[in-house]
Amino acid sequence: MRYQLYYWPKIQGRGEFVRLALEDAGAAYDDVARRPGGLERMMAMMENARDKRPPFAPPFLKAGRLVIAHTAEILYFLGARLRLAPRTEADRLWLHQLQLTLTDFLKEIHDTHHPLGGEFYYEDVKAEARRYAENFRQNRLPKYLGYFERVLAKSAGPFVLGRRASYVDLSLFQVVEGLRYAFPEAMRRAERKLPRIVAVHDRVADRERIRAYLASPRRIAFNEMGIFRRYPELDG
Repeated sequence: MRYQLYYWPKIQGRGEFVRLALEDAGAAYDDVARRPGGLERMMAMMENARDKRPPFAPPFLKAGRLVIAHTAEILYFLGARLRLAPRTEADRLWLHQLQLTLTDFLKEIHDTHHPLGGEFYYEDVKAEARRYAENFRQNRLPKYLGYFERVLAKSAGPFVLGRRASYVDLSLFQVVEGLRYAFPEAMRRAERKLPRIVAVHDRVADRERIRAYLASPRRIAFNEMGIFRRYPELDG
């Protein structure tokens, strides 16, 4: 199977969680919108009036005749196929639950710089963003990461399911990377209480294919267009 991933060509965003899974597994895939004419193809798929099941927004994945949208749904589909999830239903549902929790967290991370919605430029909502970000740093960031620290403590292994890495561990790596970029001071303080999450991050970063991917041009750099954005005034 050669997969086709559709996502915005200049940001990591939610598509990066899918890229990490595909890269870690050594799966054959095309990052369609980063190729000539690919962005137009992506938009055409979303706007195709004849398609009875069009995706609402990227990321979405084409696998044969299937088109699967939403990051967590894509990873649920790919998990067992890429050997990044067990085949037992209980474990697969547990991983999906954890990924959906990360999806909620990503929304709150995004809203630190767009607290009134994506239609407003950051420059127009700086006051609201500062207030939102203060609560995020003090309450929401430690609550979400503290939950995953407890999950890891109960897993009887270095990863969320124990000895074997899953797509949720790859996603935790990306969340830590992004938060270190966007909130370096807040993360420096938070990580003192998160040794297991930091250890997962480091183990994932040291996986052979992930290490190669991070050093390649396929890995888009963090920038101020994605979920994780560095505005020093929000990192009190």
